[in-house]
Amino acid sequence: MRSDWVAASVRARSMAQRRVGAGTCRDIAGAPGLQAALGQLADTVYGKELVDGRELHGREPHGREPHGREFQPVQTLSEAHRATRRRVLWQLRVLAGWLPAGGTRLVRAAAAAFEVDNILALDLHLRREHAGRENAAGAATGLTAGASAGTGTGAGTSTGAETFRAFDLGGLATAWPRLQAAATEEELRSALASSPWGDPGTETALPDILTAVWLRRLTAEAAAVRPWAAGAAALIAARTVVVDRAVPAPRLVTLLRPLLGTAWTGTGYPATGNPTPRGPAGTAPANTPEPAGPAGPEAGSDSAASSDTAALETLRSTLPPAAAQALDGVERPAGLWRAEAALAARIESDGFSLLRAGLPGPDVVLGAMAVLAADAWRVRAALASAAVQTGTSEVLDAVA
Repeated sequence: MRSDWVAASVRARSMAQRRVGAGTCRDIAGAPGLQAALGQLADTVYGKELVDGRELHGREPHGREPHGREFQPVQTLSEAHRATRRRVLWQLRVLAGWLPAGGTRLVRAAAAAFEVDNILALDLHLRREHAGRENAAGAATGLTAGASAGTGTGAGTSTGAETFRAFDLGGLATAWPRLQAAATEEELRSALASSPWGDPGTETALPDILTAVWLRRLTAEAAAVRPWAAGAAALIAARTVVVDRAVPAPRLVTLLRPLLGTAWTGTGYPATGNPTPRGPAGTAPANTPEPAGPAGPEAGSDSAASSDTAALETLRSTLPPAAAQALDGVERPAGLWRAEAALAARIESDGFSLLRAGLPGPDVVLGAMAVLAADAWRVRAALASAAVQTGTSEVLDAVA
C-alpha cells in the first residue's frame, strides 16, 4: 500500500460515486427541451455551473467549494457543454489538492486537454481579430475612394472580434500564463514553439498537433493510458488521411509514431492541397463540405461509398492492433462518431476497473479522472439530444 496516496484515492472514489450515471443521462436525453434537461441536473455535481449560473474558480485545499463569479444560468447548448467541462476541470483541481508531493504531474497532464482548448480558442480569436482589422481597413479605403468619386455607400463595418474566456487552469497550467499574453497569431506561435507544446505547425495542423502532444504527455505519466491514446491517435489519422484527404504534417507524424508507426501516412486519398479547416475542437466546421479530391468520386454515389470503405480498411490494416481496434465496425467516414463514442465507453469501462484496484495509488486517481470525464461526455450527449427533442440519444444508444 502507498500510504501517501490513501487520502487522494479515497477522495477520487468519492468524486466518482457522485457522477450522474448512464441511466440518468438517458432520462435527460428524453427531456422536452434544453431547459427541462438542465433542471434535471440541478441537484447533481453540475448544478452550480448549469442552473445556479456560477463559474467556479480559484483553488481551495481539500476539496472545499470555492467562491464563484456570478453569471446568468446557461441558455444555449454550447454554454451548457462548456459548463460541464468547467466542472470536470474543477474536479481535477480538487484532486490535485489531495495528491502527495510530486503526484500532481498526472493530474496536470490530464488538465493539459483544457489548455489545448484555451490555445485553440485564443488562436481563433486572434485570427478573427486580424480579419476584422483587415476588413475595417479595406472598408475605410473603399469609403475614401468612394467619397472622392462621389459614390461612397457609407456602410459600417464590424471587427468581428468576440469575447474570449479561457478555462481557469490555476496551478495545473503548463504554459498558459505566458501563452495568453500573445496579442497576435505570430506571437502565439512563437510562444508555443518555445514552450513544452513545441512547434505548432500550420494553422490546419494545430489542433491535431496539440492533441498529439497531450496524448504523448499523458501516456508518459500513466502506462494505463496507452490503449486510450492509441485509439485517439487512430481517430486523428482517420480524419487526416480519409476525411481531410490531406498529407499529415511532418511533426504530427513524428508525434504519433510511438502510437501508430508511420505506415498509415501513405493511406487514404491523394492530397487535394486544400485540407478541410478544423474548428477549435479539432473538428471540421459544420458548414464545410467534405472535399472530393481532384479525381475523387462524387459524394453520395456508390463509388464514393466503395472508395471510403476501401480507404478506411487500408488505413486499419496499417495500424498496430491496439490502434486499429478503435476503427472496428466503421465502414465510412460518416461513421467515425461511433468510433469516438466507443472509445469514450472503453475509457469509462477501464476507469471503473482502475477504481476497483485494491490498493491506493495513482491508478485509482487515473480511474476517477477517466470516469468523471466520460460522465461529462454522457451529460453533453444527453443535453444535445434534449435540445433538439429527439426523445433519445443515438450517441448514448451506441454505447449502451
